[in-house]
Amino acid sequence: MSNQLDVITIGEAMAMFVADDAGDLAAAEHFVKRVAGAELNVATGLARLGLNVGWVSRVGNDSFGRFVLQQLAKENIDSRGVTTDERFATGFQLKSKAENGTDPIVEYFRKGSAASHLSSADFNEEYFGSARHLHLSGVAAALSDSSLELLNHAARVMKQQGKTISFDPNLRPVLWKSEAEMVKQLNQLAFQADWVLPGLSEGAILTGHKTPEAIADFYLDHGVKTVVLKTGADGAWYKTASGDKGAVSAVKVENVVDTVGAGDGFAVGVISALLEGKTLEHAISRGNKIGSLAIQAIGDSEGLPTRSSLGE
Repeated sequence: MSNQLDVITIGEAMAMFVADDAGDLAAAEHFVKRVAGAELNVATGLARLGLNVGWVSRVGNDSFGRFVLQQLAKENIDSRGVTTDERFATGFQLKSKAENGTDPIVEYFRKGSAASHLSSADFNEEYFGSARHLHLSGVAAALSDSSLELLNHAARVMKQQGKTISFDPNLRPVLWKSEAEMVKQLNQLAFQADWVLPGLSEGAILTGHKTPEAIADFYLDHGVKTVVLKTGADGAWYKTASGDKGAVSAVKVENVVDTVGAGDGFAVGVISALLEGKTLEHAISRGNKIGSLAIQAIGDSEGLPTRSSLGE
């Protein structure tokens, strides 16, 4: 693993137990253990495409924490920014087996987790300075006030250093005190980013606008360079600060297995391609493709491709 990183991201990873059989989680007797976390999904996808990726977090000194660290090593993700916290445990979640493309039920056990105690003390300026890009998500922002402070600090420093920043709102309203607070804090983070990647419904909540162009203009007017909106079955719509805009069609999927992780897969495609110097339309096409692969596999990151299987 090179000391120079392409991307750093910050977030929480949890052990995830996915039911073997569909139905009520209360009736499930057998589960498969995996790892979950929006930002870790993105880190995993980028690492599989050959980028040098660092993931910053805290895990507990417990079996779940060791499991997360093992998965980082397996995926060749740099773990120098991960602290093993002796005081607090690693979170976990239970996930139902979805059928017919429906969203699975997920129950979280993360309150007071090690990762929720992330703070500015976890910011190592030399480590962050070794990366050329920072990816942030609204999930890590929602974990705690101190985690939000870390994200804002990292964004300010990286922006001052001329690094690029991407932001996926990844709304988790249940983790916020109020919708108004969520909107305020996530928009402040988004305004520091170069590339903002909301879903259409997320953009409507965050901006008060309904159309893709009005949502994009809201962020472009605050200094964002590129806004890419995920528009579901239609694919994605984009607009840049220079006025370029357009739609990129979705990849049709016949058999949707698990919808969780589609947005993370989309972010993997867009970020990786832009860092490789590809055009924005190429990047969005890759995002649509990887998002489509993500929803054809059980688990949050199992469908993310390697460079060879991407087929570009």
